[in-house]
Amino acid sequence: MRKLSFIALLFLVTTSCQDENDCCPNEPSDNDITIPLSLYQKIYKTTSDIYIENGFVYINTDGVPDHKSPYFLGTQWEAEKYIPYDGSNPFVTNFNLNPNRISAGNIRFKIPISPKKSTTTTTTAMGPIGVSLNGVPFYNQYAGGGAPLSNEINSFDQYNGHPAPGRGGGGGRYHYHMEPFWLTQNYGKNTLLGFLLDGFPIYGPEENGDELKSSDLDNHHGHAHPTSDFPDGIYHYHITSDAPYLNGIGYYGAPGTVNE
Repeated sequence: MRKLSFIALLFLVTTSCQDENDCCPNEPSDNDITIPLSLYQKIYKTTSDIYIENGFVYINTDGVPDHKSPYFLGTQWEAEKYIPYDGSNPFVTNFNLNPNRISAGNIRFKIPISPKKSTTTTTTAMGPIGVSLNGVPFYNQYAGGGAPLSNEINSFDQYNGHPAPGRGGGGGRYHYHMEPFWLTQNYGKNTLLGFLLDGFPIYGPEENGDELKSSDLDNHHGHAHPTSDFPDGIYHYHITSDAPYLNGIGYYGAPGTVNE
């Protein structure tokens, strides 16, 4: 067999790592990752114990936020949790309290504990696409009918969430499309904030002291490297202040299920 020169060999190695689907020696692989129960238990507001069974973690929540909101007005929690909008949300230019009010649900997440990159991309649906540390669901980057969030943002409260229309079948469900300010204010902007349905974790908008933008991430809105929770490395999503905020073209892995 003819020997390759050092330059030719170097060329082959470097070019073979240009595709984002390739796993290069200096990039972590997610092929053998199994997320331990202890990390899912960072989700602190659930309606039952978090447990693992047959390769999935089961997380149940009522979706009611543990922080105050203008959207508790007229609800059973009004005396305890209602506060008016205070003007502090930097994304809101003209706050408009939408007619919906927070209601308790029964949201049941079934998420793979050994997430892997999928060979096909599954787009995110309307409704819950993941769960945050306080049990509030994450929604995707679209308003009703697949419209941009540009107008709907003005109905976000000071913690950057709001409830969905109606009372039943997901109606009244409080959710975040963007950075959950209550969590980043209390736990930091570089911390684990939850998990999407495909099992991959979601982190805040800062990394190594720098604020990330969507241009720093791939088209799923994430990247792979070690984190404090995953020292051997894992693919993970990031919240950013610019669209698409949390997720791009769809899930990086194959999603589990969510029922309401």
